[in-house]
Amino acid sequence: MAKKLAIIASKGTLDWAYPPFILASTAAALGYEVTIFFTFYGLVLLKKDVSGLKISPLGNPAMPMPLPIPSLVQVLPGLESAATLMMKHKFKTKGVASIEELRGLCLEAGVKMIACQMTVDLFGFKPEDFIDGIESGGAATFFEFAGEADVSLFI
Repeated sequence: MAKKLAIIASKGTLDWAYPPFILASTAAALGYEVTIFFTFYGLVLLKKDVSGLKISPLGNPAMPMPLPIPSLVQVLPGLESAATLMMKHKFKTKGVASIEELRGLCLEAGVKMIACQMTVDLFGFKPEDFIDGIESGGAATFFEFAGEADVSLFI
C-alpha cells in the first residue's frame, strides 16, 4: 500500500508556489499517493494564467537580495516587481522549472488537486478560470484523504 502525502496550499505568491508542487511531484515520483488542497490565496496557483505571481521582499527578511535593503525601503513602489524579476531570472539561469511545468508534472504523476469550493465561491472564481485536471471540493473532501495520510503539510 502506497504512502500518502496530504498538502494544504494556502499562499499565492511566486515564492510560496514552489513548495507544494516540488514536494508533491517528488513524493509522487517516490510512489506516494498525493493530494493538494488549494485554499484561500493558494487557489490562484490553479488558475490558467499564473504569470502574474509576484514575490514580496516585505516581511521576508531571509530573501537574498544583491544589496541589503532596509525594511522601510521595501515598501517603495516597484520594489516588489524588481524582486519578482530578479527571482524569475535566478530561477531561469539556475534551470529551475516554472510553476506551469511543475504543476504539469504533478498532474502527469497523478497528484490529485482539489480547489476549495468555499474559496472559489468567496472570491467569485469560475470553473473556466482554472486548469483542466483538478476537482472542486470542501474541507470534508480533503479530510477523507488527509485523515489517512502518512505525512501532512500546511504550506
